[in-house]
Amino acid sequence: MPSLSIASPRPPFPLHLGLPKGRMFSGVLALMAEAGIQIRTDDRTYRPIVSLPGLEVKILKPQNIAQMLELGSRDIGFAGRDWVVELGVAVIELLDTGLDPVRLVAAAPSELLVEGVLPRRHLIVASEYENLSKSWLARKGIDARVIRTYGATEVFPPEDADCIVDNTATGSTLRANGLTIVDELMTSSTCLYASRAAMEDPNKRARIEDIVLLLSGVLAARRRVMIEVNVTHHCLDAVVALMPAMKQATVSPLQSTAGFAVKAAVLKADLPRVIPLIKAAGGTDIAVSALSQIVP
Repeated sequence: MPSLSIASPRPPFPLHLGLPKGRMFSGVLALMAEAGIQIRTDDRTYRPIVSLPGLEVKILKPQNIAQMLELGSRDIGFAGRDWVVELGVAVIELLDTGLDPVRLVAAAPSELLVEGVLPRRHLIVASEYENLSKSWLARKGIDARVIRTYGATEVFPPEDADCIVDNTATGSTLRANGLTIVDELMTSSTCLYASRAAMEDPNKRARIEDIVLLLSGVLAARRRVMIEVNVTHHCLDAVVALMPAMKQATVSPLQSTAGFAVKAAVLKADLPRVIPLIKAAGGTDIAVSALSQIVP
């Protein structure tokens, strides 16, 4: 079997990856593709074809990926941190992708609340997150029974539950169902996890680290752009001082010897501040380009 690593040969041990079914799937697929790992699938298969040799992929629910990692039948997999905490599985977090950020919140009908808080009586709490809900209730000293749901949790109040614990990205679904957030239990996003057994295997660990390196490079590149600017000799120091590079800006002499070309990988969020300053300091011909990967 061909090597999984592009940079150096690796022993041909297969690596088993779990891809998350549902809302996380498209974001993870795009991330893998930007890292050069193409995954071809359709609606009928749970075992897609992957371009990276030695990588075997199965599509599972995030909850099941977390469980399979703990059991060791998957070596690496993507899941929400909320489900890893909910299930209490012993896995190793390799990378927080920042994809699909959500808050895990408690919410209740506005008319149930007393001065914005839950009433002091026995309550029924509906949630897919049974363990996290029980821990939250215990911390808050709330007398309640938790009923396990299997999706569409927001529909339970007011007839079948007083309160829910659910994840939300914008809160719009909660508001549409007349629910008000009363507390936040945690924040979560899509993370890449590994089984402990895989990380204890030197061959698998090396290949896992290769994949983490590629994905980290894509995530770093998504946050930055490349700025290139021409400067004269007397403007060079001022412009370089303004370039918020990862380490140091790259400075190259122009062919005409009339000045220098300066370039640096800059955070996208800094562009509105940096570009006017560079222009004011004497920079000309400013060009901004996208990056595909940044590997330190």
